Amino acid sequence: MMKHDPINDKILRALAKDGRISNLQLAEAVGLSPSACLRRVQELERSGVIKGYRARLDPVQTGRAYVVYVAVGLAEHTKAAQTGFEIAMQRADEVTECHNVAGAFEYMLRVEVADLPAYKAFHTETLGTVPHVRSITSYMVMGSPKDTRG
Repeated sequence: MMKHDPINDKILRALAKDGRISNLQLAEAVGLSPSACLRRVQELERSGVIKGYRARLDPVQTGRAYVVYVAVGLAEHTKAAQTGFEIAMQRADEVTECHNVAGAFEYMLRVEVADLPAYKAFHTETLGTVPHVRSITSYMVMGSPKDTRG
């Protein structure tokens, strides 16, 4: 496991903000020589702290500007019901995040679609057909004043 230290934390914050930053710029930002910085980044990648890099896409231009968080309750609390639900969500392109949570419901989804009719189709044709789904509560995103996901 990689040791946690202030320099690694700076590297991780900088890469989370801009995964395409050059090694030279990153080294300057964290106060290291380029070779020392590169060694640290490579070790963070090798050890699995850095799992990968992503492109941030414009949701309007990609037709996914309508974001809904969906709380899903299951009728059965069995491993088979959970596994079946999770497999169904893996297959649903509209679902960008699926979290098993503790509380009043079992799952919290992040769903990204073009518009309300597209969400209604997902709600009815995908979620509405998954066995063991007992409840669906939708929370439409009105705005996102802070979003630090990569």
